[in-house]
Amino acid sequence: MADELSPINRLTRQVTKKKRSAALGFIFITIFIDVLGLGIIIPVMPKLLQTLGHFDLSTASKYNGWLTLIYASMQLVFASIMGSLSDRYGRRPVLLISLFGFSIDYMFMAFAPSIAWLFVGRFIAGVTGASTATATAYIADISTGHKRDANFGLVGAASGIGLILGVGLGGYLGELNIKFPFMAAAGFAAFNGFYGLFVLPESLKPQHRRRFDWKRANPLGSLIRVFTKHVGLAGLIGAILLVYTGQKAVEYMLSFFLYEKFNWSMHSVSLLALFIGVLLFSIQAGLIRYTIPKYGQQKNIVGGIIFYAIGLTLIAFTTQGWMVYLFMIPYCLGGISGPALQGFATNKVAKNEQGELQGAITIINSISVIVGPAVFSFLFSHYTDKQTGIYFPGAPFLLAAILMIISTFLAIRSFNSKVKKVKTKATSVKPTHTT
Repeated sequence: MADELSPINRLTRQVTKKKRSAALGFIFITIFIDVLGLGIIIPVMPKLLQTLGHFDLSTASKYNGWLTLIYASMQLVFASIMGSLSDRYGRRPVLLISLFGFSIDYMFMAFAPSIAWLFVGRFIAGVTGASTATATAYIADISTGHKRDANFGLVGAASGIGLILGVGLGGYLGELNIKFPFMAAAGFAAFNGFYGLFVLPESLKPQHRRRFDWKRANPLGSLIRVFTKHVGLAGLIGAILLVYTGQKAVEYMLSFFLYEKFNWSMHSVSLLALFIGVLLFSIQAGLIRYTIPKYGQQKNIVGGIIFYAIGLTLIAFTTQGWMVYLFMIPYCLGGISGPALQGFATNKVAKNEQGELQGAITIINSISVIVGPAVFSFLFSHYTDKQTGIYFPGAPFLLAAILMIISTFLAIRSFNSKVKKVKTKATSVKPTHTT
């Protein structure tokens, strides 16, 4: 009887495998589209704000800071809520709602008659766009063993590719018509949503669901628990926060800087973004595999952050547009510090607390998106305002360089500090090198 059923079992496993592959592909595309939309906005937003508001780049940067603040704040608040809702009602409906929400946001931005409508769209996108936690939970549901680690790698790959192609596509379409990038992003999100209606199965079985609990939906809960359990980890967390915040100067203000100081076109900005993408990919995929084993985590952390500081300082004082390409090389080399920082942090906690630590780091990244763009946008606005006595559009990058220097001292100090672990027997974990 077992022999007769074995072909059926094999067929069932093959069908299940195909469904999981299709689901993973959908998750990859979902995260890709989330970041693609962000990338599309980067080169186009300055021009869109100028067009709707009829003001200069200095004033536009202020509105950009507020828009980013609204979006990032909603993501921070609703990330845990959306994740908890997916634990209660399943992953599938939350992911689909997120995609359709993004589609609505981009249509708002494409046809917004005033800046006020942009805030409505960014609010909606922040609420529905907090889907990364749900997407990673879906991957955990359908993955087992070593395949789970490999599947989690899809998240980083989708984010990197989405950002690079998003900026390139945004610059190209924006040159044709400023509304085209947003219409394209809306179409991608809507298409993927309808595609998911037919392809994406539910991964969380009813017996594994739990009641919604507002206490567990607290976005700062994991961060507080990490500090409570691991006394002495504050310095390292502070270093990570400052590094993440400093990175936002390039991610959110570089296009404003290039438009203001060198009068670049959106197409020129998109070409630079592609150059940066190639550099980062080469460093993340190749160089780190050599530098971390050879020099260790601590030297990679210090060296990488110093590279960040050098690159940011050079960008702040650059006098020719072509120099930005050259100065991006040391800045991108700073990327060797990120995986080393996370790897060093994982060595400070036990194996059964890694998920909580990574959740805290995710919260830190969200906080940096709230604080960084807002501060850098207003700093750029102040030093490019004609009524200001000092004209210095590179001010955000100089401040970011200072933050990197401070983070270096915090990181070095944390190297020699011993983290006291509360109620944790495991005291050593083998280094985990993130690539």
